[in-house]
Amino acid sequence: QMQLAESGGGLVQPGGSMRLSCSVSSPLNLDYYSIGWIRQAPGKAREAVACFGTGGRTNVYSDSVQGRFTISRDSTRNVIYLQMFDLTPSDTGIYYCVGRDYLVDLCGDSPSEPRYWGQGTQVTVSS
Repeated sequence: QMQLAESGGGLVQPGGSMRLSCSVSSPLNLDYYSIGWIRQAPGKAREAVACFGTGGRTNVYSDSVQGRFTISRDSTRNVIYLQMFDLTPSDTGIYYCVGRDYLVDLCGDSPSEPRYWGQGTQVTVSS
């Protein structure tokens, strides 16, 4: 069982940056869990934007955020981050921290369905 809680959303101007945080209160050891960020924009399909790589692979990003977003973790505090740069209005949406037992791909061409979801945090990019 994973318990996830996002924070850090809000309003930002185009071209700005923002960092989202996901506090993982359970489990304490994330070595065998898959974790990523999914966003839901109004009128658009859900998009898995950033995930930790599995099986020794590099982290995975959707084409729309590649080079602008970075997923990272602070293992000592059990916090997952999504650093976002050069934001545009198309980045507006609700961002969810998601997870699943075992090491599976939550991003990419054939992503597995997350089992655990945070409550989501709204990101609005607007002038």
